[in-house]
Amino acid sequence: QVQLVESGGGLVQVGGSLRLSCAASGRGFSIEVMGWYRQAPGKERELVATITSGGITNYADSVKGRFTISRDDAKNTVYLQMNSLKPEDTAVYYCKASRVRVGSVYGYIFWGQGTQVTVSS
Repeated sequence: QVQLVESGGGLVQVGGSLRLSCAASGRGFSIEVMGWYRQAPGKERELVATITSGGITNYADSVKGRFTISRDDAKNTVYLQMNSLKPEDTAVYYCKASRVRVGSVYGYIFWGQGTQVTVSS
């Protein structure tokens, strides 16, 4: 299996920046799509950004121009650079790995445990 561990969350003031990291570990795996999702209190989990193994990115409209997703496949790590943070960005941010191949089996989905991001005004 694959384990995902997020880091980099915390408390930041409006307009500030944070960089989230998500490191994947395990044996004999490859990840086609990595992404970040978030869930605010009382709301459903929503997509923030995704990136494919080919570098194709997709962003929620609410974060376009402020957030940047990237990945380092040598380190099995995906990053989310968050700039110009707003109070509405406050949420638990989750890392997701999808279209994962483990050994000869394709199609796994894995989630991290989440990291809290709080933007204070």
